[in-house]
Amino acid sequence: MTTYGPHNPHPLSRLRTELVWEGKYDEYGNRREVDVAGLAMPLQKIETVDEPAQRAAAQMSLFNPGTAHRDDWRNHLIWGDNKLVLASLMKDFKGKIDLIYIDPPFDVGADFTMNVPIGDEKDTIGKDQSTLEMVAYRDMWGKGTDSYLHMIAERFQLIKDLLSDKGSIYVHCDWHVAHFMRAVMEDVFGQEMFRNEIAWKRTSAHSDSSTYGQNHDTILFFSKGGKFTWNNPKTDYEEWYVDRYYRYKDPDGRKFMSGDISASGLSGGGYEYTWKGKKGLWRCPESTMSRLDGEGRIFYTENGIPRLKRYLDEMDGLPVQSLWDDIQPVVSWSVDGTGYSTQKPETLLERIITASSNEGDLVADFFCGSGTTAAVAERLGRRWIACDLGRFAIHTTRKRLIDLQRKLHAENQPYRSFDVYNLGRYERQWWQKERLQGADTEHRRVVLEFFRAEALSSSPSPLLHGRKGPAFVHVDEIDSLFTRQEARSVALAAAQAGANEVYCLAWEFEMDLRLHTSALESELGVRLKLIPIPREVMEKNRKSPPPFLEVALLEAEAVWGSAIPGGMGRKVDVKLTRFLPSLAEVPSKELEALKERAVQSGFDFIDFWAVDFDHHPGQPFNHHWQAYRTRKNRSLPTVSSLGYQYDQPGKHTICLKVVDVFGVDTSILLEVEA
Repeated sequence: MTTYGPHNPHPLSRLRTELVWEGKYDEYGNRREVDVAGLAMPLQKIETVDEPAQRAAAQMSLFNPGTAHRDDWRNHLIWGDNKLVLASLMKDFKGKIDLIYIDPPFDVGADFTMNVPIGDEKDTIGKDQSTLEMVAYRDMWGKGTDSYLHMIAERFQLIKDLLSDKGSIYVHCDWHVAHFMRAVMEDVFGQEMFRNEIAWKRTSAHSDSSTYGQNHDTILFFSKGGKFTWNNPKTDYEEWYVDRYYRYKDPDGRKFMSGDISASGLSGGGYEYTWKGKKGLWRCPESTMSRLDGEGRIFYTENGIPRLKRYLDEMDGLPVQSLWDDIQPVVSWSVDGTGYSTQKPETLLERIITASSNEGDLVADFFCGSGTTAAVAERLGRRWIACDLGRFAIHTTRKRLIDLQRKLHAENQPYRSFDVYNLGRYERQWWQKERLQGADTEHRRVVLEFFRAEALSSSPSPLLHGRKGPAFVHVDEIDSLFTRQEARSVALAAAQAGANEVYCLAWEFEMDLRLHTSALESELGVRLKLIPIPREVMEKNRKSPPPFLEVALLEAEAVWGSAIPGGMGRKVDVKLTRFLPSLAEVPSKELEALKERAVQSGFDFIDFWAVDFDHHPGQPFNHHWQAYRTRKNRSLPTVSSLGYQYDQPGKHTICLKVVDVFGVDTSILLEVEA
């Protein structure tokens, strides 16, 4: 029989309490580290947004960026998987972010379909998740709690490295994962870095039938180190508190509470003297007592005991506690509401940002949703980085921040510009490697099967992969952009094979490609149908084919004004002439009903459009002018109202960007002669 003791400790005696999930340790028992080098990718700037300055420059009006802008820093709005974004930020921002707030998905059964408004009226339509959102969420909960914890732990490890030494992180969650989330955060940041568990009452009382009503969210507050930014936030006194403690009034109605001025019983002593017949030990010297009495700040009880007046209007409020029941959630009639289903109130983020950062600090949100963190950080003079995987979230945030820029500029308040980034093809290449093991042949087989097309075992061209009826089918690579050159090559291959129609299935198409294919059809006699590969092909266990729909069609024309006296040329604007949305993110049950409306009233599906009047290929899109629908004003002009004037004669390129109500953008180029 084995005897255990100090000389031979039992194996279990060396174990420590910890939360373990699948993927935390490798096959050798070592803690898995996040492969930052393998995940880091170059961020690609696709838009620059400084609406007041770009509008002023386009109109050749005076604009002083020195007084309009706080500094030269440009905020970052990034579209992409936040794990890849976090790794990509490491090079420039390691140890430089002062505050991070995240509100990750935390409900395994959540339905992310949301209703979005359409047209000028109060009509709404459903919007599904995008491809990347759907796949990412499926992977997040693919193995239940294990995969969720592995996902969040990897991100916490990267976040910890990005936080500055004085930095803090707030994580918003609910009863589904709050207990797990705290354990993971203690595992990554250390138990000693836990600061608070905040309960935010997000709904009024309601019945959950067989349990207590779930009416609060949990916000976990951790710091990077022992010294962290803390500004001791205060809140107004509640009415009951004022009634109970500020019971006294001066003749002018000024409320005060009676404060002790006696030093009796206090350690450290006091000042002993007799004041108006009352001998005692006082907290201030007699000269101070005399001054306070002369200022009317001494209150005397019925027994003649002096007490200090503490006026209500001189108090800065009660320190905020860990129960937050004074912040209302965003509802349909909220002033700052965007219609985004998981939007949090600005007052909630204002409290967090004010408490744990200072003006000029860098604030980040890697599940930014509707952009509340970025909007509040901008308003409070903080720099910000915001990221989300959903393009609808990026669109909502972009529109919200443009609106805020306009508002601050109109109020003569300083603001910062921001740029929109993505990870481009690099991200798709990563998805191909990690999820499909780099197999384009398998990818094409699955796509053709769902498209109900026959795979060609013997093809007349490597560009023709299948046949559907009399037409050929081309399936582009998963990490490629279907370009004009490729479209010409596919059309030539189809023509040589004797076909007059070919379906071109791809994940992404080059800008303005649909207009270019019309010219190819006239030239080669082959019709090219451009069809985005729908997200549903990546769903597990799917049997029925999803709808395959052609890309959006956008047409516009330049509108010239009269010649400018003493100036160069004429002023130009842009007029939308036709828009046919793709409806790629419409739930299948609503698709048929919307097809007819899309053909008859395509402009109803436009939520936002912008114009870069002097676009240069390879350069980010500049927002010289834009228009968008708001919750209060659903109208949308179809002609720009800038009146752009070129400072150089010759040919120029106008880039027009339209974003539909689902957050899907379509761009075309217009060539003009100034």
